Amino acid sequence: MKKLSITLAALLAGAGAALAHDVPADIAMSPPKGDFQAVSGLVPLPDFIPGLGQLFVDPSTLPAGPFLAYDRNGELVSTIYMLPIDDLSNPDKRFDNLSAPGGAVDHVDVYFNAGHPGVEMPHSHVVLWHVSPEDEARVAE
Repeated sequence: MKKLSITLAALLAGAGAALAHDVPADIAMSPPKGDFQAVSGLVPLPDFIPGLGQLFVDPSTLPAGPFLAYDRNGELVSTIYMLPIDDLSNPDKRFDNLSAPGGAVDHVDVYFNAGHPGVEMPHSHVVLWHVSPEDEARVAE
C-alpha cells in the first residue's frame, strides 16, 4: 500500500507540473507563430517593457488583445488584455470568451493605465500570469 501511495503521489506531482506548464508549442517561445506581431514593430514602444516583457499581438484583435508577453529568454510569462475604460463602463459592451492562450493561469493582476502608443485611451491591463509571482521578476527589468 505504501508503494502504491508513493507511486500515485509521484504521478500526480508529475501531472501537476505538466499542467502548470502546458503552453502550446506555437506560442511557448518568442516570436509566436500565427498572426502575432511584435508590438514594437507596430507602434513606437520599446522591444522590451519592464514589468510586462516583450509583447506580441494579432493586430486584428486591438485594442483588447490578447497580447503575449515574453521574458528576456523568449519564454512566455503572461497573456495581457487591455480593456478600454469607456468600454468597461458601457453596459452594452461585453468582453466574452477571452482566452488564455498561454495555458494554465497562476494568478491575475488588474490595474489602470492612462494610455500609451497602440492603446492611447485609458484602459485596464488584465494580466494573466502563467508563472508564479516570484517568476514575475523575469520581466521586472
